[in-house]
Amino acid sequence: MTDSEGSARKYAFLLLNYRSRSEKELRERLEKKGFSENHISSTLRYLKGAGYLDDHALALDLKRQAFDNKLLGYNSTKRFLLNRGLPDEIIDETLGYNEEIEAGKIEKLIEKKLRTTGNYTDKKKEKRLWDFLVRKGYRFSTIRNALHNIIRIEEDEEENE
Repeated sequence: MTDSEGSARKYAFLLLNYRSRSEKELRERLEKKGFSENHISSTLRYLKGAGYLDDHALALDLKRQAFDNKLLGYNSTKRFLLNRGLPDEIIDETLGYNEEIEAGKIEKLIEKKLRTTGNYTDKKKEKRLWDFLVRKGYRFSTIRNALHNIIRIEEDEEENE
């Protein structure tokens, strides 16, 4: 191992200490730092072999973050993973579209958002909810179904009062 290769490994470990990174992210950062292609390839091979660099594990972890913590929809989660430098093949393996799960997350978000909306008209509330859910990356059909269910439930509650 040459001096420069040791420096590349040391810098890679420093970057991985902050947070997990994809192979692409790490390669770009090492290139930006000015290491040669040979040293970068050698370092990435070493990190993969030692288990420090695993795009599949990173994809699963980021999916969990996006779905559970951020309550992002399928589209935003895919964009989130792409922005982190993960390859399409790994993203497609990791993400699976499930409309029931999406609908459950939408219901949580709607309940949360309705607590903070003021005294707006029903149309304006619905428009705000729609826009909010689109920004979160949910599909139009899933949003439409969830909003219709919520509106139907509210109408039933008003009739029972």
